[in-house]
Amino acid sequence: MDSNGAGTLAVAVAPGMPIFEVAIPYQVFYEPPLGVDPATWYDFRLCGPRATRHATLRDPFVALTDHDYDDLIRADTVIVPSTPNVREDPPADLVDAVHAAYERGARIASLCTGAFVLAAAGLLDGRRMTTHWRHIAALRDRHPHLDIDPGVLYIDDGRILTSAGTMAGMDLCIHLIRKDLGAQAANAAARYLVVSPHRAGGQAQYLQSPVPAHPADSGLAATLEWALTNLECALTVSDLAAHANLSERTLARRFHAELGGTPLRWLLTQRLIRARELLERTDLPVDVVAARCGLGTAANLRIHFNREVGLSPSEYRRSHRPTRHEVITDPARLS
Repeated sequence: MDSNGAGTLAVAVAPGMPIFEVAIPYQVFYEPPLGVDPATWYDFRLCGPRATRHATLRDPFVALTDHDYDDLIRADTVIVPSTPNVREDPPADLVDAVHAAYERGARIASLCTGAFVLAAAGLLDGRRMTTHWRHIAALRDRHPHLDIDPGVLYIDDGRILTSAGTMAGMDLCIHLIRKDLGAQAANAAARYLVVSPHRAGGQAQYLQSPVPAHPADSGLAATLEWALTNLECALTVSDLAAHANLSERTLARRFHAELGGTPLRWLLTQRLIRARELLERTDLPVDVVAARCGLGTAANLRIHFNREVGLSPSEYRRSHRPTRHEVITDPARLS
């Protein structure tokens, strides 16, 4: 990958692919969001079949491309949005190109049923992976040896990443930006797309009540906003319940129904997002960062950071410190 940017990112298209899954990575990666240096952004390429360089997607859409599968093979990151039909073999030329890209060292990500292409290319053998819950049975019929996790949004296994269906693909794309360019760029992209800046990959694929029946009455929106403005405090589930005027048990049920997780898990995720922003954009010592994001001590921050991010705070700061942007010394300017 280019040390001066996020590298070349290729999105594969093939005849019969659904337009929505193709549109997600195009919308996310085609151009940088406001506030992100274009010099650091991805060199985006939409890649169609050789010779034609276009693909008739599911009627009535046609994708015209300036690049083909030979360009895809040379990319740093390849995204396969879907397979045209889960009941048929994926296009052989696409399977071969994805396999060749991986052999050259590319990182490969599948959205939704794009996992069928990766499986046909032999890239999912021995890996934990996921796909849209509706098509898991079909994938198991074709590849019974795969280790499929049906209950998560996406899985990052290093050079191979897979996501569940539809909007989980958006979550995976935002996750890639966070890995490559840091939390600030990921948050900027999420704001532009009007989506959550971070949904953990382990969150459930589908919820009994994904949207509150009466949002104005739930109380969670105001409580979440209040918690975000008070992350430096030692907030507890009792504090959240008191602010929402709910019992702790009812609060837990609301969190599970509306956010797909527990209050404590949500708090930890927000604290780590805040810690990433402070590490990227300030020179504050690690112990001050820990205090500002509500994790208390540098030791506690290191434990959670290593577990969730795979790096120490200092390593993360070194690898994500922007070289072309100002470093903010007043954390109040982050808001």
